Amino acid sequence: MIGAMIAKSAIGKAFDALNRHDIAKFMSAWRDDGVFIYPGDIPQSGTFKGKAAVEEWFGNFFYQFPKIQFDIQDICVRNILAVTGTNTVAVHWNIQLTNQDGREGQNSGVTVIKVAGGRVVWVKDYIFDLGENFKRNWGAI
Repeated sequence: MIGAMIAKSAIGKAFDALNRHDIAKFMSAWRDDGVFIYPGDIPQSGTFKGKAAVEEWFGNFFYQFPKIQFDIQDICVRNILAVTGTNTVAVHWNIQLTNQDGREGQNSGVTVIKVAGGRVVWVKDYIFDLGENFKRNWGAI
């Protein structure tokens, strides 16, 4: 149970940092060799390897979306007893956002996060709507 509480607290803080566009706080939990995978078939999609590449991606995300609000719906923790900071967590979220052109949007998804020794190693987003609205929000069409 302690492992779940630790993981949930850390995840809550990370999503709060995203909502505030606090890239320094958000990236402070990442390992130098961390990997982020973003879905879809837009220029922002792909696999980003290394802390610098991940930080650049999120900097672009914050630029494209000056207003974001993640609302966490559920957090599922693989090992509820883990206290060493090594675990896998799935976060179900909804997001309200406004892009740099003032277009408002919303979406939902799941983010899977693998942590080792208290540092983020691997993150993959699964987003519900990758269609026209997703692409328009990113300015891809």
